[in-house]
Amino acid sequence: MKLVTRTQLGWPASAAPAQAKTKGVKVHYEGTEVSSKLLTDHALCLAEWKAIRKNHLANIRENYSDIAYNYGACPHGYLLEGRGIGKRTGANGDQPLNVAHYAIVGLVGSEGLTEPTAQMLSAIRDGIELLRSNGAGTEILGHRDGYATACPGGPLYTWVKKGAPRPEGTEPAQPAPVKAKLQPYPGRAFFMKGTVPAVGKSSPIFTAMGKRLVAKGCGLYLVGPGPKLGDVDVKSYERFQRSLGYTGADAKWPPGPTSWGKLQVPKS
Repeated sequence: MKLVTRTQLGWPASAAPAQAKTKGVKVHYEGTEVSSKLLTDHALCLAEWKAIRKNHLANIRENYSDIAYNYGACPHGYLLEGRGIGKRTGANGDQPLNVAHYAIVGLVGSEGLTEPTAQMLSAIRDGIELLRSNGAGTEILGHRDGYATACPGGPLYTWVKKGAPRPEGTEPAQPAPVKAKLQPYPGRAFFMKGTVPAVGKSSPIFTAMGKRLVAKGCGLYLVGPGPKLGDVDVKSYERFQRSLGYTGADAKWPPGPTSWGKLQVPKS
């Protein structure tokens, strides 16, 4: 999974309402002209994503609290974080529909760039699986299912009706088997300074941990990871714990022996 987070986009935490579970995910498109230049310049994809959020926040009639979608998917196979995990969408047409399904939009439209690339479809599939591991049910629908709209357009809807299969040749790369010895769980006290995270503590274990979090698609790092424990390490590890199904206090720092074992941190 190639994930671009809100932190990397320079966005604050989403102010959208919480929504812990849904029946599944609905797929969308932009419904307007989308420049085909996105195909050759990923920076334009990020600019498009930021422009969508800006337009939504400026929509007084709809009164959006954030970009309407949980995630977006670009032609280069990047999954772009919108409202993210555990947030009610604002994209499905009305409140009952928004409660029923999370939302992922492909950066294609009704003119210009209209055909999703295989990489985009793979990224949408990444988003579906990520949301499924965090409260979404098994349904995969198009926006037009239950609401009078052309969304998500012909090509995307045809793919959705097939069950949104991952295109051949775009399967997520499987991590190489860890041949090196794994880092044993160093104990709760290693991660804490009294009752708070041991931010500022230096150890190569934190570097190795951070690299594994990135490999698992949970790293929120703009730089690093490095040997000093920082707030971004704490947030990244908590995100990893949520991806394993932990909630509430169980998903909070510090790491526990079970999640640490599943992260498979190599011995430094």
